[in-house]
Amino acid sequence: MANPPKENNKVFRSLKIRNYRLYFTGQAISLCGTWMQTIGQDWLVLKLTNSGTQLGIVSAFQFLPILLLAPFGGVLADRFNKRKILYFTQSLAGVLALVLGTLVVTNNIHIWMIYILALGLGVVNALNSPTQQTFVSEMVGNEYLSNAITLNSTEVNLARAVGPALAGVIIALFGLGFCFLFNGFSYIAVIVVLSMMKKEELKPLKRAARAKGQLRDGFRYVRNSPILLYTLIMMAIIGTLSYEFSISLPLLAQFTFHGGAGTYAALVAATGAGSVAGGLFIASRRRVTPKMLVLFAFLFGVAFSVVSFMPNAISAFFILLLVGAASMNFLSLGNTILQLETVPEMRGRVMSLWAIAFLGSTPIGGPIIGWIGDHIGPRYGVLTGGLAAILAAGIGAMTLLKIPKTLPDLASEPSARLNAEELNIQEDQKTR
Repeated sequence: MANPPKENNKVFRSLKIRNYRLYFTGQAISLCGTWMQTIGQDWLVLKLTNSGTQLGIVSAFQFLPILLLAPFGGVLADRFNKRKILYFTQSLAGVLALVLGTLVVTNNIHIWMIYILALGLGVVNALNSPTQQTFVSEMVGNEYLSNAITLNSTEVNLARAVGPALAGVIIALFGLGFCFLFNGFSYIAVIVVLSMMKKEELKPLKRAARAKGQLRDGFRYVRNSPILLYTLIMMAIIGTLSYEFSISLPLLAQFTFHGGAGTYAALVAATGAGSVAGGLFIASRRRVTPKMLVLFAFLFGVAFSVVSFMPNAISAFFILLLVGAASMNFLSLGNTILQLETVPEMRGRVMSLWAIAFLGSTPIGGPIIGWIGDHIGPRYGVLTGGLAAILAAGIGAMTLLKIPKTLPDLASEPSARLNAEELNIQEDQKTR
């Protein structure tokens, strides 16, 4: 007797949705360009200044606008058409990359120009990040949200493995400038797939009406939800000191392991490859819990701490595979918990706070890790990041694990979850 047909592959189940499949394809191209630019920019700064502190300053310029402006980006994401916002932000990011590439290729680049372009990209990302995060749910709905978020994160990290490898080849053959030019042209793919999406197949979230105090309402909403609040606190600690890979890894590659751009690219690629493996694991899960979030924060911290003791780049490469897997699971779980715990009309504002915790904290952490790397040693910069993740896991263990509420089974129908009205009632009760 023939075996019954198997259920659709649960790891890739959200890809059966046409709009999301198009988006996933466009992002695959664009993200490779993004990681090529990341490698190119970090190495360009080191080439011009030979300073870890300067790396931290450039990162601060790039991510300071997210710290200051992401909440306003969240309000825009809650109030306006997300696809139209993405048309604008993706086009502008492409133009900035092309300008940087042209300056480098023509040998007219100076460090102050990198500051300005990094600041401009930060402003774009402050608008783009909360919109991009919440647009996923409009493509796939709540039923496939966790899987789509995880596949997105896996795609980012697959690009982290592929992009640096391509960057290493392009830098060797053509020079740094072509990394930025490739990234600029890669945004065309995202704009094309956005135009190909079928509007009638999107599932728009309920938009927030224009009103005073919407920014303040977002902060109050998070404060009244312990799961949201402590998840964001964990991410803020890890985002500030642990996710400074663009500072700690190039310093480790150049000054500890005495390597070049290829060594740095290999270390970044290792975190990307590990993240892909971790992402495929979490994508197959149908339930997420705060306990899992705390566990992977702890594993991330332990693995990253171990990297600081590795004697050479080869041994660090293999431990960074574990770092990538653990960090990927932490990011995907945190993102999913926040979106499933948030009512649709608040989701943009909540995810803007996630962007602040993850990216906007870099203006604080980047210079700190850069200073530690310059004055104490690159190994200590890496160790600081590892210990920060362990600290975040400890805070999560003392708070999130004591909250009795658990998240719903992701395989259940969306109607089985609390609807927005019920969640608003709960929020009012907490406020009282």
